[in-house]
Amino acid sequence: MNKSIKNSLLVLLGIAVLNYIAQRSYLRFDLTEDKRYTLSEVSEDLLDSLDESLYIDVYLQGEFPAEFKRLQIETAQFLDELQARNGSVNIRFINPDDYREDLIKRGMLPSRLTVEEDGKLSEAIIFPWAELTYGTRRTSVSLLPSTQAKSQEEQLQQAIEKLEYSFANGIATLLKDQKPSIAVLAGNGELDDKYLYSLLSDIRTKYRLAKFTLDSTASNPEKTLKDLRKYDLAFIAKPTERFSEREKLVLDQFITHGGKSLWMLDANYSDTDSLYNEGKMMAFPRDLNLTDLLFGYQVRINNKLIKDLYSAKIPLATGNVGNQSQFQQLPWFYYPLAQANPYHVITKNVSPVRFRFTTQIDTLKGGLQKTPLLVSSPLSKKIGTPKIIELQSITQEPQQRDYSDGPQLLAVLLEGDFASAYENRIKPFKTQDYLAKGGPNKMIVIADGDLAKNEMLKGKPMDLAKDKWTGDYYGNKEFLSNAIDYLMDDAGLLPLKNKTIKVRLLDKKAAYESADTWKLFNIGMPLLLLGLFGFGFNYLRKRKYSN
Repeated sequence: MNKSIKNSLLVLLGIAVLNYIAQRSYLRFDLTEDKRYTLSEVSEDLLDSLDESLYIDVYLQGEFPAEFKRLQIETAQFLDELQARNGSVNIRFINPDDYREDLIKRGMLPSRLTVEEDGKLSEAIIFPWAELTYGTRRTSVSLLPSTQAKSQEEQLQQAIEKLEYSFANGIATLLKDQKPSIAVLAGNGELDDKYLYSLLSDIRTKYRLAKFTLDSTASNPEKTLKDLRKYDLAFIAKPTERFSEREKLVLDQFITHGGKSLWMLDANYSDTDSLYNEGKMMAFPRDLNLTDLLFGYQVRINNKLIKDLYSAKIPLATGNVGNQSQFQQLPWFYYPLAQANPYHVITKNVSPVRFRFTTQIDTLKGGLQKTPLLVSSPLSKKIGTPKIIELQSITQEPQQRDYSDGPQLLAVLLEGDFASAYENRIKPFKTQDYLAKGGPNKMIVIADGDLAKNEMLKGKPMDLAKDKWTGDYYGNKEFLSNAIDYLMDDAGLLPLKNKTIKVRLLDKKAAYESADTWKLFNIGMPLLLLGLFGFGFNYLRKRKYSN
């Protein structure tokens, strides 16, 4: 056998070995700085849990604004990572034009975008949705979640950052036999449904919601407790009537048996209708009969109002021009803008949260872990009640030296083994399942009952994140949504919401302003290079053959 044949056989053998190794092992390398194409451990675990094929239909096919082509590309690249992890993931991009009515009926509403091209504005409608099907289960995923972004570029940035969370949350929803359940408490003067519409309609895709009253505790407390324990979380928004001892024991045993709870409580009564109609109101303590119950969980809500120089604005009539009233937006120090804890997944990257006539929370010593979630600014002041509050005080110049009480705790997360607040106390009724101390649990207490209250416009609920009068956006909705997700989340999805990715977008303004320069460059530079090449070629040719 000659040497050339031997070398050829060795090459063929080497290729066969490399092909075998490539088929047996599959490696992908993420060389991006922010590791945008590296799946989290949570996502990998969810994909590994799939027992059958997962079908993903993405309605991002067709003609739409150039910048949102980036969302299409990023979505396709991310889904490739899902498919690489689990081959049972099937992906299909669909043009939504022929399915618009059907998509809208299934709750996938279109987004209207303002497009700027060559300095001209136009509108485009896209369906930024994906639909996941797993066996007989189906869920939809928004690829352009509602945000407080000031521009479409920021909206696109946030959409790309939330891609992994959106799909991981969708897969987790499909894998659950049933949605976790939330009992929205009523019967003690809590907020009406219309004032909770914005928040509850946002979370209903992930959780089963049901109104629950404690009225039957008077006649059959055992049954009430049994029924309440069917839910995973008790949502308590601004009760205004006292809780009986029986009702408190039902809530206490719900908590010690592992039920999560979210409390939004007003320690004061404040009638804002009187404030706006009469120019003043009386703020005075409200007794909900919950002090001892919360004390058992190592927390206390005081009745001193908080004024904060860092506050939200309200519109105030400052005069008339002709027959038209003139309004000016002025800071109202009784509406603190609370700062979010940047080190916790609930509040990381959350915009300032607006409180209204809030009070302050004290935490007590004990074994529970207490994490501050929202605090007022260092320029805060505590006001004792009863107190007459006059609207005209908004015109008074504040003295910074009077606002020296420092940051005040407005919302706190409690975690640990919750002991019954009725331990070593006479029980209002006997229960066979009484538990003196439960296992690991979570609770969030907020010192403002109106935190989840959306405003109404012409009889219809508004977005909780937006102020009706000023148009300003706040982080209330995002904070409460994150808080509920954290209390209910067993898969650890919430950290994915805070994923940060650097998306380098084109500066459209700069591109438009320098468009003529770049057009001239793109046309002139090739001609210049061609001319230089022709001149040089002729010069060298003449020099070579002139001899």
